[in-house]
Amino acid sequence: MTILQLKYVLAIASSSSMREAASKLFVSQPALSATIHELEEELGIRIFERNNKGISLTQQGREFLVYAKQAVSQYEIIEDRYIEKDKNRKHFSVSMQHYVFAVHAFVETVKDFGTDRYVYSVHETRTDEVLTNVRDLHSEIGIIAYSGSNETILKKLFREYGLVFHPIMVRDTYAYVWEDHPLAGREEVSLEELKEYPCVSFDQSSDKDFYLSEEALGDREYEKLIRSNDRATSAEIMAKLNGYSIGTGIMTESVTLKDGVVTIKLKEQDPLTIGYITRKDHILSDIGTRYISELEKYNKKGL
Repeated sequence: MTILQLKYVLAIASSSSMREAASKLFVSQPALSATIHELEEELGIRIFERNNKGISLTQQGREFLVYAKQAVSQYEIIEDRYIEKDKNRKHFSVSMQHYVFAVHAFVETVKDFGTDRYVYSVHETRTDEVLTNVRDLHSEIGIIAYSGSNETILKKLFREYGLVFHPIMVRDTYAYVWEDHPLAGREEVSLEELKEYPCVSFDQSSDKDFYLSEEALGDREYEKLIRSNDRATSAEIMAKLNGYSIGTGIMTESVTLKDGVVTIKLKEQDPLTIGYITRKDHILSDIGTRYISELEKYNKKGL
């Protein structure tokens, strides 16, 4: 089994036909089919079902695909850091839930750390991907939070994934609304008072994944709920539909929000513990340490 074979499997799995995959890989269709057949013979499983409608993964193939993705990802990290000719570039990657302050900390780190050659990555993504990215060392650090409603399950996942959670701050629960919202002038508001307006929540891709919610009160049912996976889209919905979202109350200058959002403390509290995760026994790089110090400033400022 080779990395090339695994890359072929990934390409086929993301294509509608063997012909399309072969075109992407710049190989002939017979050669691609033969390579996959050899891999299946070696593994003793059938990865793909082939019929007149195209190709699809078998049950064993879907399971194998998970491990193939991890293996290829790890190989690409090694290739980028040790095999590529330019070995003097600095590397750093962080994955995070959708917190603007974590993005700002990344920006300040890049500005202050400064080198002539670097490859830095920031992944603002779903909770499950933050966990897997750090577990697989695709990212050195993950920014994540838990509340009372999902603390137990997330701590269980940290153990299962071989991760260590380092708390930075605990934040009360706030509602975010647009500045011209009917309730924008309030110092405190209840969910009962907000129920006639849509709650805008980040989409974790499954209604069953409430335990992976990055917002407080993640297990609560809302009469009006809009899921979004884009910050700009969420802001637009809040502005046009008098929607609201639930967050930490930490406000930073943001190009997306354009100073149009205000925070109101919620009567219903479900404090978020925000911190960062690393893989167990991992030693932070210099830039990773610098990034953590930038994050900790938001706690010290008492925002």
